[in-house]
Amino acid sequence: MRVAGFFCDTLEPTRRDIGPGRPGRKLPGRTAIPEGRYPVAVTFSPRFGRWLPLLLHVPMFTGVRIHAGNTAEDTAGCILVGKNARPGMVLDSQIWLRRLVKRLGERPEGEGVWITVRDS
Repeated sequence: MRVAGFFCDTLEPTRRDIGPGRPGRKLPGRTAIPEGRYPVAVTFSPRFGRWLPLLLHVPMFTGVRIHAGNTAEDTAGCILVGKNARPGMVLDSQIWLRRLVKRLGERPEGEGVWITVRDS
């Protein structure tokens, strides 16, 4: 299932210019992941106690999940989903996370899922 177009808003921590030959430095839990296209697997998260999307092969990062939360302080370096109705926040995050996980579960078995992360 290819989802074209807008699904929901997202929120990440501060974007920093990190990586080989770049001036920024990673601050654990407070740095957005680099732009790129990443495969996604839905796996059980012991931290959250539920099945959540996990981004794979993110340079300099491990355990990047898509989960619920409202502000950058809730991200711990992950991606939050919701509705951007207030500056610096996403709202109705639990609703949007349920919708996302449901949609991922409805795809044909074996079909890959990818996410493209872009600085906006």
